Amino acid sequence: MRPEISRKEFAGNSSATDMGKKSRRVSTSGGESSLDTTPFGDLNIEGLPQQSVPGPKSAPVNRTKEGKNRGRVDVVRQRSGGGGGWVTIAKNFVGISVEEKTALKKSIQKRCGVGGSLKGGQIEIQGDKREEVKSVLEKAGFRVVFAGG
Repeated sequence: MRPEISRKEFAGNSSATDMGKKSRRVSTSGGESSLDTTPFGDLNIEGLPQQSVPGPKSAPVNRTKEGKNRGRVDVVRQRSGGGGGWVTIAKNFVGISVEEKTALKKSIQKRCGVGGSLKGGQIEIQGDKREEVKSVLEKAGFRVVFAGG
C-alpha cells in the first residue's frame, strides 16, 4: 500500500520535475528580466533635430457668406432626358468657384436625400426638390427665384 501524499508535498517534490516536465512559470521576484529593459534606453538623442509635435488642424474656413446677398439663382423643375422623371436645376450662379458649387451640391444632396450632379455650372438634383434646394441656397446667402415649370 502507498502512503498518502498531499498535493503540496507532491508539487514540492523534485521527482515531479525529474520526470520530463519543465516548470513554465516565470519568476516574479524583483531580479533583472528582459521585460524591464527597453531597446531605446541606450540611444543618444543629442545631435538630432528637434521636431515639433503637430497640433490639431484648424477647421476649414466656410466660404459661404451667410446674410449677404450673393446674387440671384434660378431654380427650375424639368423633365429629365432618359427616364422622364423630374429634375431640379439650380442655375445662373455668378462669381462662385466650381469647388463651392460642389460643396453646395453635396449639402443639397444631404438635405434632400437624393442624388445629383454638377453639369455645365448648374446643380442638378434628382426629383422635385425645389423647396429644399431653396432653403439651402438661401442659407448660403443667395436670392432664389423659381423660374419655368
